[in-house]
Amino acid sequence: MFEKITALELTPFFISFKLASITTVILLIISLFLAWKLSQTRSRYKPIFEAITALPIVLPPSVLGFYILFTLSFHSPIGQFFRDVFGIKLVFNFTGLVVASCFYSLPFMVQPLQSGFEALPKNMLEASYIAGKSKLSTLFRVALPNIKPSMMTAVVITFAHTVGEFGVVLMVGGSIPNQTKTASVAIYEMVEIMNYQGAHLYSGIMVFISFCVLLLVYIFNRNQNSHLGGLS
Repeated sequence: MFEKITALELTPFFISFKLASITTVILLIISLFLAWKLSQTRSRYKPIFEAITALPIVLPPSVLGFYILFTLSFHSPIGQFFRDVFGIKLVFNFTGLVVASCFYSLPFMVQPLQSGFEALPKNMLEASYIAGKSKLSTLFRVALPNIKPSMMTAVVITFAHTVGEFGVVLMVGGSIPNQTKTASVAIYEMVEIMNYQGAHLYSGIMVFISFCVLLLVYIFNRNQNSHLGGLS
């Protein structure tokens, strides 16, 4: 067993983890402000923005992947702009995977954060505003320290979801060794050539990693709840 793991090609896992790490950091920065805005606004257009944010959850990966691929390709104004101005190619490379993953995993970061913000006592935020703190200061000094379980859940689920991406990753990045061939794509290719032993090994590692990630979330949230219960 250990000989098989030693001989295993680990590059797809490194690409998956690198992609998930970069995507999670980018989405955390973006989603903090987006989730905060959604949680605080009373606009009648709020459901529209929430629906747009959650759209990747219900859209088939093939549909989402197709539109992202078209948008980032040279056939679209956006793809042409990045090629002509910055000399950047946004499809079939790692950069394109990051962009696609940010779209695909956005709701998994936004929704837990928004729920955490909306669960905060209103008087806590109002007291901050009365004390003269700005909305930005209230976000970072009052709101964020009090939604640690929600933030942990958002970060971990986004990371795990990105690691397991397949359809969008395959359409936008293809399967270029050492560049865009992630672990999920590698498993798909092994099944195609009927290398079930390799597919079992890769899949087993992914199941183990996913379980450990979720276990950490539940342990962290349980400890946080126990701590809050002790304070009360």
